[in-house]
Amino acid sequence: MSAQVRLRLLPSARCLFDEPIQLKVAGLRPKQEVTMEASSTDEKGVVFSSSAAYRADGNGEIHLDRDVSLGGSYYGVEPMGLLWSMKPVVSFKRFQKTNALSPHIVNFSVHDGGAEKRGRMLAEVTNERLLMGEGISRVPVREGNICGMLFTPPGRGPFPAVLDLYTSGGGLSERRAALLANRGFLVLTMSLYGSEEQPRSIQGIHLDYFEEAIEFLKKQDKVGSKGVGVISLSKSGDLALSIASYLSSVDAVIWINGCSANTVLPLYYKNRQILPPLLYNPERLIQTQSGAIVTKYAMCDPLKEENRTSLIPIERAKAQLLFVASEDDLNWDSKGYMMEMVERLKHHGKQNFESVCYLGAGHYLEPPYGPYCPSSYHAYAKKPVMWGGEPRSHAAAEVELWKKIQEFFRTHLRCDSAETNIKL
Repeated sequence: MSAQVRLRLLPSARCLFDEPIQLKVAGLRPKQEVTMEASSTDEKGVVFSSSAAYRADGNGEIHLDRDVSLGGSYYGVEPMGLLWSMKPVVSFKRFQKTNALSPHIVNFSVHDGGAEKRGRMLAEVTNERLLMGEGISRVPVREGNICGMLFTPPGRGPFPAVLDLYTSGGGLSERRAALLANRGFLVLTMSLYGSEEQPRSIQGIHLDYFEEAIEFLKKQDKVGSKGVGVISLSKSGDLALSIASYLSSVDAVIWINGCSANTVLPLYYKNRQILPPLLYNPERLIQTQSGAIVTKYAMCDPLKEENRTSLIPIERAKAQLLFVASEDDLNWDSKGYMMEMVERLKHHGKQNFESVCYLGAGHYLEPPYGPYCPSSYHAYAKKPVMWGGEPRSHAAAEVELWKKIQEFFRTHLRCDSAETNIKL
């Protein structure tokens, strides 16, 4: 490494996962061409990496928030491009960061020479991207039937309560819940099926399980919101809609790239089936040259007469609803489902909803600055699937949506006061 070249992360090399950073290089020769690289290893041991070529200015400096990438994993001015453009070294792997206790470690480095002539390393720095800020409480919950993790902000509160239903094979993922707690929400994230079982090994889903979780949240001493919020993605989207339609004490629901009908498994409440599952037609799966399949058109049409009993009666919901759809979702027709729900609510004279659609975004809209995932193995399909999206547009959608999620919950889960200043 060169003693003269300095690679800095501003404002600090240690930050929250959802916070942007500034990368700056100094000490280069004027107009020197270099390659910037980022690498990380996820919880499953999969290595992700990215690179971009830059040319120093007349002072021998490079600022990623102003300078143009000349090639590599992305082009143009992209301050966080090295993070969202990271790709796995093996195909069909999705970035895994589910445990909030350990930070996401990213190694940044600068090398002599452009993309075609990458040479020796000149400088490097490590970025610790934390999921939990100082004072956040993380407590496993095994009460009654609940299988989850509770995240509580520091301070007296009161805090808005949120139920995080994350779809990842049915198991727990703490990333989004922990990051919401950093922003002043008391969050319970839970397994969708009451255990770590895969959906193929169970016979149905019971709303009683989520009702129990909502009551658990409401009893927490620091909760100040009258009702709870629910945030969902993919399969958990239809569960969130069913919760809003059949259960009380729900004031705000965020549905991200889900379905308007109950999917995969029958839904029960009080030992009675209330919704049959919307099934899919395997003959409508599309095989791609990469070996991954497109599942978007495989689901049966919920508006056909034989399938309408699986439609979730969202017109019954009293909660405020936020529908979020990606234009390029290849998992299923999220935009089509969203448009159907909007028209249905309008037909019933409802105004308790808003919708947003993101052009160029794919299925997995998650907290920002993680590696974009175009395809990965699907736990239910038992094979790799295409998720859709264009990396730059998808990354921009995640930044915008993350702000919108927090604004939506703060608007509709009001508390008298809250202490939400989380420090690293």
